[in-house]
Amino acid sequence: MSTIEATAGKEATAGGKTDQPDRARSSASRSYMLIAPSVIWMALFLVLPLAMIVYVSFWTQSTFKIEPKLTLDSWQTFFGSDTYLNSLWTTIRIWLIVLVSTFVLGYPTALFVGLFVRNKTLQTALLVLCVIPFWTSFLIRVIAWRPMLGKEGAINILLMKFGIIHQPIEALLFTELSVVIGMTQIYVVFMVGPIAFMLGRIDPNVIEAARDLGASFWRILRKIIFPLSLPGVVVGAMFVSVMVLGEFATSAALSGRKVNLLGNIIVTQVGSLKWALASVVGVILTVIMGLVIAGLLRIVDLKKEL
Repeated sequence: MSTIEATAGKEATAGGKTDQPDRARSSASRSYMLIAPSVIWMALFLVLPLAMIVYVSFWTQSTFKIEPKLTLDSWQTFFGSDTYLNSLWTTIRIWLIVLVSTFVLGYPTALFVGLFVRNKTLQTALLVLCVIPFWTSFLIRVIAWRPMLGKEGAINILLMKFGIIHQPIEALLFTELSVVIGMTQIYVVFMVGPIAFMLGRIDPNVIEAARDLGASFWRILRKIIFPLSLPGVVVGAMFVSVMVLGEFATSAALSGRKVNLLGNIIVTQVGSLKWALASVVGVILTVIMGLVIAGLLRIVDLKKEL
């Protein structure tokens, strides 16, 4: 019996070793089949369009005609024009200002909602209040700032009524300031949401232990709360950055077309059928966004934190 059992055991072991590569191949095949739809989707609707934009940016552009003859004329036109370069620096400057302003306004709001409000129902209600403006059209929310910021707008009327100013502030509308105000109001919620989510995950016992050890609120905020909420700050910064860098409607509506961003140039060039120059601006904008996202991802390992 022992000889028979030993022989059967060897056969079973040999069979098991033979089945292992088959199982591995089968598992690999299933994995490829699962990721194939997403890979095909990304290739068709992300990689291919981006490659096409890069290709078109080198086409030969005449007044009303574009030909697939490769040239650097459109790139030289962009980098040789002070108007286009000023739009590039204006886009970067406004992005930085809006990023800082959304953080300054959004972090305290998220801190209150995510940390000080422990009732989950109330937390949800407060976050819904932040999202309520998105129930209306984006364009309506932008245009609504014009009667607020105008020379005879609500803000100037209130400031004059309370005696804070004696004559209307003209710089509130049709300036870079109005664009920053509009973008900050529109995109601050994208900073609040991720930060509030990360703050809600902090264990209250950690903060309580720090208090018991004699740490002040500001020390707890600096040493515990902010580092633990940093992934939410990075995610919020990514959301805000991508949307602000691609903006064109807010600047057109609130600056009276006095502030030209890269997005405005793309819209103008496409409307003028200058596809090559529009593609150049699109490529530059995409590269800037990629560098910003890559830089933010180096701050925090989101795969590990989230």
